[in-house]
Amino acid sequence: MSKRLLPTNWKTLVKVFTSAGFVETRNTASHIVMARAGVTRPVIIPKYDEIGLDIITNNMRTADMSRDEYFNHLDNI
Repeated sequence: MSKRLLPTNWKTLVKVFTSAGFVETRNTASHIVMARAGVTRPVIIPKYDEIGLDIITNNMRTADMSRDEYFNHLDNI
């Protein structure tokens, strides 16, 4: 059975992408920029208490991460 994507906070999302091999390249007051070798565009995570599904899915698409990969990383943090 497929899991459902839910909004999450920025700290959890940073842990998910760190688990996927991304490293923080910049950290401003409002956003975190993460990059990984082989991915042409950076993943940008806003420091929101609740990050919506549109931002999560766009970052997953940028990282070429499937839903299953996302949930595997989420379960391992």
